[in-house]
Amino acid sequence: MPATAVPPVRYHALRVRAVIDETDDARSLVFEVPPELAGVFRYRPGQFLTLRLPCASGHLLRCYSMSSAPALDDAPRVTVKRVPGGRGSNWICDRASAGETIEVMAPAGVFTPRSLDQDFLLFAAGSGITPVFSILRAALAAGNGRVFLCYANRDERSVIFREALRELSAAHGDRLQVVHWLDTLQGIPATAQLAAMARPWRHAEAFICGPAPFMDAAAAALDSLGMDPARIHVERFASLPDEGTAAPAAAADTPPAAVEQAELEIWLDGQRHTVPCGGNETLLEAALRAGLQPRYSCQAGMCASCMCRVTAGEVHLRHNEALGQNDLARAWTLSCQAVPLTPRVSVKFPE
Repeated sequence: MPATAVPPVRYHALRVRAVIDETDDARSLVFEVPPELAGVFRYRPGQFLTLRLPCASGHLLRCYSMSSAPALDDAPRVTVKRVPGGRGSNWICDRASAGETIEVMAPAGVFTPRSLDQDFLLFAAGSGITPVFSILRAALAAGNGRVFLCYANRDERSVIFREALRELSAAHGDRLQVVHWLDTLQGIPATAQLAAMARPWRHAEAFICGPAPFMDAAAAALDSLGMDPARIHVERFASLPDEGTAAPAAAADTPPAAVEQAELEIWLDGQRHTVPCGGNETLLEAALRAGLQPRYSCQAGMCASCMCRVTAGEVHLRHNEALGQNDLARAWTLSCQAVPLTPRVSVKFPE
């Protein structure tokens, strides 16, 4: 099978139970999960789904965060905002309808709290509210800490979950503080302004999601306050290549194979596996060749579905558009782009 092929078995056909118009340019899809797939689609707050959407040339792979919260909602929900020229978002906003079937991959992602019993500092902009909304609701329902949310949008009509946020603020006035930032009234938020809001929350666990300039400004704001990088989580997505399209070529300065072959220890679903990995072979390729089934999607270093943590040894990332510096500092890597640099490498996939 070619490296860029997508095995259909990795996707599950889910029926769209409902389509909800959230704003003029944002819609939510609620999926019906049959009982036999309940375990497969068990998820944590802040995770995402990869959808295989039909298009004229075949299929598009798109990653969308879930705005639903486990234990609070009986079905997973993704919320998608229309992007000018975005084929996936426009298909969902214009054509998706209740009753149809869409191929969906099992939940993935590590943009999720280690514990709900703590204070949270949340920065979101535009559709970046989707995973943040999931974390916020889960924290209020199952945690005991306080939550601060700064939510930036173009104008009031662009605010996704506006009524739900108002209701949550009224119900949890002692624990939840929501600040709406509207660009049309206040201009684009600057690093200093975000830092001023965040200063009383330097002790909290921070989650940031939205357009790249907003996330960069928020991350810089927290860095300026001396916040522990391990408590700062940033969710980055890029538009995935069309299914069957080759992954981006390795960078010109990619070094030659550091080792001819490495011993690769893989912890997957709580089980240990040892497989050989060629010096020019990615960790994902070695795992698949050995018959293992770690999660992956784009195979282009752009979606983070295949994230794993390096616990021993070193790897080189050929291409990376999904992991930030904080992720790399915590030893996260992309198995679809990582090649071994040492004779022995050990990695652990999220459970």
